[in-house]
Amino acid sequence: MKVLDRSFFQKKVQLLAVSFPDPKYLGQFVKACKGEILLMPAVKHIVPLHDTRGVLLRQDIDSMDTYKTKLSQTALDKIDEYNLTIEPYVLELDYSFWKADDILRAVLPENLLDEIPTGFAQAGHIAHLNLRKEFKPYGQFIGQVILDKNSKIETVVDKVDTIDAKFRTFKMEILAGKDDFIVEQSESGCKFKFNFSSVYWNSRLSTEHERLIYQFEPTEVVADVFAGVGPFLVPAGKKNVIVLANDLNPESYKYLKENITHNNVENFVRSFNLDGREFIRESPKILQDWVKSEGHVERRKTIKRRKVDPETSEKTTIRETEITSVEIPKYISHYVMNLPDSAITFLNEFIGLYGRFPEVAERLKADESFELPNVHVHCFEKFSPNEQEPTMDELHRRVHKRITEQIQFKVPIENMKFHLVRKVAPTKPMFCVSFKLPEEVAFKEE
Repeated sequence: MKVLDRSFFQKKVQLLAVSFPDPKYLGQFVKACKGEILLMPAVKHIVPLHDTRGVLLRQDIDSMDTYKTKLSQTALDKIDEYNLTIEPYVLELDYSFWKADDILRAVLPENLLDEIPTGFAQAGHIAHLNLRKEFKPYGQFIGQVILDKNSKIETVVDKVDTIDAKFRTFKMEILAGKDDFIVEQSESGCKFKFNFSSVYWNSRLSTEHERLIYQFEPTEVVADVFAGVGPFLVPAGKKNVIVLANDLNPESYKYLKENITHNNVENFVRSFNLDGREFIRESPKILQDWVKSEGHVERRKTIKRRKVDPETSEKTTIRETEITSVEIPKYISHYVMNLPDSAITFLNEFIGLYGRFPEVAERLKADESFELPNVHVHCFEKFSPNEQEPTMDELHRRVHKRITEQIQFKVPIENMKFHLVRKVAPTKPMFCVSFKLPEEVAFKEE
């Protein structure tokens, strides 16, 4: 079956039912005889029966000839006491009864049953599958089942190509549902809107987003090199963290600006549509220009206040907006680089980060509060399925080597923090590596 036929999933189950000429005894029977009653997911054990109601007995009690040997003495006594009768009952199950896994197992070839593709990533109303090639011929069937069995899903898509290295997008096929890629997604207390087909979004990274956001303080500046539509920076802006947000993809940049506005963080966030390399190189000057032009940003906070009418003693709640001025810090505390396929290759742009701007470098060196930025770089460290699985320490050493080669400086491995974000595949772990940019790298003169 390549196209779903719901009529195929019908089954008749032979049961027995207890009939209640006087329904007032029904509740007492159910309470006293719980062990005799049918327990089946999504099936009610109390059913209409002729002109009264009945209670379905458990599945193994299915014969008029043997039911007395399977019922408890309590149940038999209640049947006599309440003048109840036992009769055959046919339970008709249809497509709505079966779970997605049941339906797929009933149709897919036996050699595909070990990894039934019922799991998916969800963004708003869209379920995103990544079907292996052996499941592709059954794609529409699988998509329709997932659509039917998940009430919040309206569109099911499958990735049909590798991720584009430049914008992290991929071609997709609609397997089931409506042709609508405009998504509204809530995360970290913020609302995001974007076109799922033209930007990068991964709901499985929500925990990673929150982990890093937790590290940002209101007194800091964060530079997000590959910001996407804003999953790091918009919640950070809500915390009154000052953010420089950048993404090369024009579509991401478009929705990034919308999400900044809709979440009321425009005072704290500046957005840019630059190549990541250019953004890193120019970021100290970008921040300094912001400091020179404005110096401060407004923080708005809504305060609830109780007011009591002196004449009537009536209490009312008044909302007032408290406005305070927040000084923009003069240096960046964090760089976020969530482009795991290639972010490490951008690290060489940090060589001479301040050294290429003598005026900025001189000012920062004279500032006693100045601290070098923390770099949070995401990366994959793939290994061959044919090699013995490397230990975490070995994977850390491999990543460390790649990073130090890019920045041309030997940062001790113990000065780097390695966080395993997730395993994209058994041989493809994703890490976030955090380290303080060495002074020798940041202030190197060109």
